[in-house]
Amino acid sequence: MLLARPALSRVVSRIVTGGCMSPPHPGVRLRTAMADGMDQRMVWVDLEGPNLIIKQPDELLDSMSNWCKEHHGKSGLTQAVRDSKISLAQAEYEFLSFIRKHTPPGVCPLAGNSVHVDKQFLNKYMPQFMRHLHYRIIDVSTVKELCRRWYPVEYECAPKKAASHRALDDIRESIKELQFYRQSIFKKATDEKR
Repeated sequence: MLLARPALSRVVSRIVTGGCMSPPHPGVRLRTAMADGMDQRMVWVDLEGPNLIIKQPDELLDSMSNWCKEHHGKSGLTQAVRDSKISLAQAEYEFLSFIRKHTPPGVCPLAGNSVHVDKQFLNKYMPQFMRHLHYRIIDVSTVKELCRRWYPVEYECAPKKAASHRALDDIRESIKELQFYRQSIFKKATDEKR
């Protein structure tokens, strides 16, 4: 986990970003990060929490789609899942412990690209973790699509995804995208009102 730590009075503006794999390979990888939504820069600090690969049965891994087998096989994730000793319950405990130290209950939303998929996974497999977060989500994919349509010229400068399909990389890319939209597009819209 990575945490962007704002001043204490700004804790309520924190955004929890997470990445996890979705069915048919639930629980393969999960990371979370936090950023201060009020901070123009959404600055990262060096505070790492759990970086967990969750054990899954071979039958489940063998039943993954060809795309998953190819990409997660190349990245080494499939083998890392086979080798892992971490259960879903242990992962939920570790993530919840970390989040509780840095956020008040029911305040911080989950954010990320197509985060509704992560939310479905987390609601099903890590309900206590999700109960600590706000019920709303910040879907970076939605923001991206709106900016692509409303500000097409500026959108062309948005950071491109590396497509590594690893949770930590996806989280960092989502935060980088949000930073870009806030600094380049939302700021511009605010400036235009003045």
